[in-house]
Amino acid sequence: MLGTIGKDFRYKIIDNFLSKDEIQLLEKYCFFIHRSNREQFDEVRNNNGDTGIYIDPLMESLLLSKQKIIETESNLKLFPTYTYWRMYTRFATLKRHRDRPSCEISASVQISSDGVEWPLYLDGKEIILKNGQAVIYTGMELPHWREVFEGDYQAQCFLHYVDSNGKNKDWKFDKRPDVGM
Repeated sequence: MLGTIGKDFRYKIIDNFLSKDEIQLLEKYCFFIHRSNREQFDEVRNNNGDTGIYIDPLMESLLLSKQKIIETESNLKLFPTYTYWRMYTRFATLKRHRDRPSCEISASVQISSDGVEWPLYLDGKEIILKNGQAVIYTGMELPHWREVFEGDYQAQCFLHYVDSNGKNKDWKFDKRPDVGM
């Protein structure tokens, strides 16, 4: 039976979250979108205008297809909320922050990179992901950030969920009519 995350749960790295085929598909997809992008830039979080896309249809499909894994790892029955993916480029940063209510349980998924390690800091702990790995964490509770990126590119997808029995359950689908809308 699924229940509340234990009070000691902070984060967990999941190896092989993406299969080799999923990595290959998502990597090509992210490069194509980034290369042709003319209007979807994340200038709020990054001054260099990295591609950033809220509720991308392919990533929304990933949100649903990976939900069971996240439920198993978090020991919760979850509602999906939304996705966001970003193609980070040289000198990108992520300011220290906590997430909003629709990000009660989050997964940061490394799709692809140029091989330059770029740690995610969760509550001060350095987390280094490899392509295909994910880290699930309590995004509202744990302060998280990244320092200046010295590599050329890193594609990341963020999958967000809420506890279906918790105080943030009204954020199901990020208050949209359904996933993908």
